[in-house]
Amino acid sequence: MTEVLHFNSLDSAKPPNRPLHLAIGMFDGVHLGHQSVIDSAVHSARRSGGLAGVLTFWPHPSALFRPQNPTPLLMPMEMKRRVLAELGIDFLIEQNFSREFAAIEASSFVGYLRQRLPQLSAIYVGENFRFGRGRTGDVSTLVEEAKTLGVAIYSAERLSHNGAPISSSRIRELLSAGNIVEANALLGYSYFAEGVVERGRQLGRTIGFPTLNLSWVPELKPRFGVYAVQVLDAAGKSFKGVANFGVRPTVENAGNPLLEIHLLEQATLTYGDKIRVNWLHYIRPESKFGSLDELKHQILLDAESAREILSK
Repeated sequence: MTEVLHFNSLDSAKPPNRPLHLAIGMFDGVHLGHQSVIDSAVHSARRSGGLAGVLTFWPHPSALFRPQNPTPLLMPMEMKRRVLAELGIDFLIEQNFSREFAAIEASSFVGYLRQRLPQLSAIYVGENFRFGRGRTGDVSTLVEEAKTLGVAIYSAERLSHNGAPISSSRIRELLSAGNIVEANALLGYSYFAEGVVERGRQLGRTIGFPTLNLSWVPELKPRFGVYAVQVLDAAGKSFKGVANFGVRPTVENAGNPLLEIHLLEQATLTYGDKIRVNWLHYIRPESKFGSLDELKHQILLDAESAREILSK
């Protein structure tokens, strides 16, 4: 995977002087629908000797227009960067979604881009892409404006799964319900958490189930509960595990949720190690038990369930 050139704004973007194929969108979650848009830009760039890039935004527009109730993001920007890089793009532009940017008229948008990216050759969006002041612009607006500027416009059809469109909002609903299998099907990869292993209260060790603890608090919190997971170390080696995400009501009822992973096979992972946790299957909701013995018995059952799931 080649290194992706990263720019903090359109005004600072200075990609190499080659035809630019630009996919545009919020791309929260980088799900299969987003991937189809970005793949089109990558493939066209490869065929024509150009460069493929993504223009995305931060924060979510809802933070500007609905600050009291912004849309919770599926992933932070640093995680989005890594997923986008895996799709083979050459450059990434993260544009601050400010009031000034939101005020650009739809009829001026392509010209605004072309002025800052003179080598802009083609734009790639989803068929439901909306833009410009008041979100008045759509694909037909892009096509009309781009005609005089020599910029090609490509729109990807919205993908469906099980009879309904794939969307970030649908994935949010699935994660909130604990339907991790369906969420992963829409994402096209396993939903994951990343972080550094931290020292916890070490209660798990006292009952025979040591855990790796991550203080991981995403904006969109998956359903609290127990999951079968795959843990990857920094070298990419994988280990089977069972994880609890929640506030641990039996032992402390913490304010912020914690992700605790008990490995089902031997590993040398320890405090300070960076890990990635792929969420694979929901086992049960988080529960409060009357004693540590009850908790220990349930963890035994959870571990057995996870082993069975992960062996398939």
